Amino acid sequence: MVRLRRAVRSRPLVVAALAAAAAVVAFATATLVFPYRSLNHDEAVYLQQAALLLDGRLFLQPPVADAFRPWFFVSSPRGLYSKYAPVTAAIYAAGRLAGDYQYALSAVAAGNVALLYGVVRDAWDHRTAAVAAVSLLASPLFVVQSGVFLPYAPTTLLNLAFAFAYFRAERTDSTVWAGVAGVAVGLAFFARPYTAVLFAAPFIAHAGWTLWAAAPAWPDCVARRAATAGLGAAGVAVALGYNAVVTGDPLVFPYEAFAPLDGLGFGHREILGYDQLYTLSLALRSNAEVVGSFLRNWAPFGALGGVLAVVGGAVVARREAWTWRRAVLGGVAVSVCGGNLAFWGNRNILGSLPDHTDGLIHALGPYYHFDVLVPVSAFAAVGVLAVVDRARRVAAVRVGRQSGVAVVLVVGLVLGASAVAATAPPVAENTDVTANYAAAYQPFEPSPPENAVVFVPDPYGDWLNHPFQPLRNTPGFDGPTVYAAGDRAPAVAAAYPDRDLYRYTYRGAWSPQGDTPVEPVLREVSLVTGEAVTATASFGVPSWTAGATVTVTAGGERAHYALTGVDNRSRATVDMHVTDGRVTLSGPVAGADADSVPVNGSTVSMSVLVDGGYGAGFRYRVELPVSTAGQQYRAVTPSRSLCTDLQVCGGPSSTYVPGSGPEGAWINVSVATGRRTAATGGVPRRRL
Repeated sequence: MVRLRRAVRSRPLVVAALAAAAAVVAFATATLVFPYRSLNHDEAVYLQQAALLLDGRLFLQPPVADAFRPWFFVSSPRGLYSKYAPVTAAIYAAGRLAGDYQYALSAVAAGNVALLYGVVRDAWDHRTAAVAAVSLLASPLFVVQSGVFLPYAPTTLLNLAFAFAYFRAERTDSTVWAGVAGVAVGLAFFARPYTAVLFAAPFIAHAGWTLWAAAPAWPDCVARRAATAGLGAAGVAVALGYNAVVTGDPLVFPYEAFAPLDGLGFGHREILGYDQLYTLSLALRSNAEVVGSFLRNWAPFGALGGVLAVVGGAVVARREAWTWRRAVLGGVAVSVCGGNLAFWGNRNILGSLPDHTDGLIHALGPYYHFDVLVPVSAFAAVGVLAVVDRARRVAAVRVGRQSGVAVVLVVGLVLGASAVAATAPPVAENTDVTANYAAAYQPFEPSPPENAVVFVPDPYGDWLNHPFQPLRNTPGFDGPTVYAAGDRAPAVAAAYPDRDLYRYTYRGAWSPQGDTPVEPVLREVSLVTGEAVTATASFGVPSWTAGATVTVTAGGERAHYALTGVDNRSRATVDMHVTDGRVTLSGPVAGADADSVPVNGSTVSMSVLVDGGYGAGFRYRVELPVSTAGQQYRAVTPSRSLCTDLQVCGGPSSTYVPGSGPEGAWINVSVATGRRTAATGGVPRRRL
């Protein structure tokens, strides 16, 4: 017992234990809850950028234009660059150098807990600091965000390093520590400028006040302020220099180059075609929802955290124990919550305002307010200790002095139960998402095909890693597996002549938060090149078919045909020929000799509507990616789909998976040079 008490009182041991616990929590969250990454696809951006930095590059230079653009990368004459500053990516790259990207998550979580301890220790004492560190660990927002490759926890690490160094500099009159504070805040500004400014605002106010009020010690104060401001300004200069390198203008940040109207302030805001009139009233409502969600669900110990923080603030006020350090920490909550009014991202993470169960906030928390965990954890610790001390005094009077341990245990159990109850829902929500991801990525387990190019669908637009975050390319686009957009398949295939070709697709709607996972399939495809190419589709014609029509679409034009002899057949084979700049059909179709359409685009499609009468029926669809190369055509094995709900046909949700259609419905496709069909391709690849 004596040894245990000594261990508890050993400050280095306590800090090390708390930091180690944070590291374990972060690693467990990353590996168990987010093995395929989260709903926020920005994780892939930072990991792609980290790989880029490890390769000594700032720009991606893909071998085929428009086929390899990752999510949130900006196109420029020098290549593709991330819309985010490289600081967060550099932190994750350091983890990879140590052995695994996830090691960086553990290091950041451990650093946040240790630095919060140091900051609160300077503002209060060892006991309060230890409880504050536990409070941070008991926050669902900390648990979730420490397990994802996003910038919020790393930026808080830099902000806490600034706060720790600033407090230490003031306590020791150290210019060196003041310089460390400047480096930290400069890096925080480089990482997330507005976040750094909001966190630093109360410290800046204190710095200005002390310069005005500290007449006797004015020279020492000026030296410290100069060290902090000078090195902080150096960080700003580095950020502006980086802007000049990647955007060509030191005052244009990469995120602004990506979407000029995706910035701070009120009025018209827009990114990637999504726009909104962001008014002050909308900002007040949105931020009230965000802060309310933080206090209800994401604060330390869940809903108890906000209450305990208020109790802690009241205790400090009642005891007239406000110091400038405590006031500065309290000011962080004010500056962050107030400053976020001007950022429309807080509106966007909510989804639909009347619905509290959608939006990224539901699964990942109010991450733009991650810095608020610092003051809330600190004042919640004061509140916890005040409650414990009060309960121990009451118990000592009514029960006896030996009741103190029991009081601590009861309070600990209540707080622990509250923290678990608050953390369980988001963990369960994200675990369900991970289960859907696991089903979607099953064809890539235990490893993707090597020496291969995999063409991926684009449910959210012409991007890679949105949503398929694990399917990332190496910076040189020369890894064992290369991932590319499917609509440029012929050109990509030609750029990798010695690799096997696959098409990844799925049946169902891509909705990781839904109840039904998609049915994925990875099919091997082939590239053919010739003066003429032919795509062949063989498909089932059920016995109840009353009629069938065939439509060919290319270059913005279409031609219609009728499938003949449906009463006497159970299957049909139709050839789609591409030659002399036009597309024609042959097979059991009427009008094949008279009608054709020009090849002016990159994809030729054929749809077959099988009509059973009285609204019954389904639709086959074949899409042939084709491009021109001089006098020749390049084409890749067509994709095939089967839509059984004619009102919602289209996209990967109609992808054909063997056995997924009604009885008698099936389709196979192949591609060959000339006007004769070669060996059938498109056979499903065995799942790895």
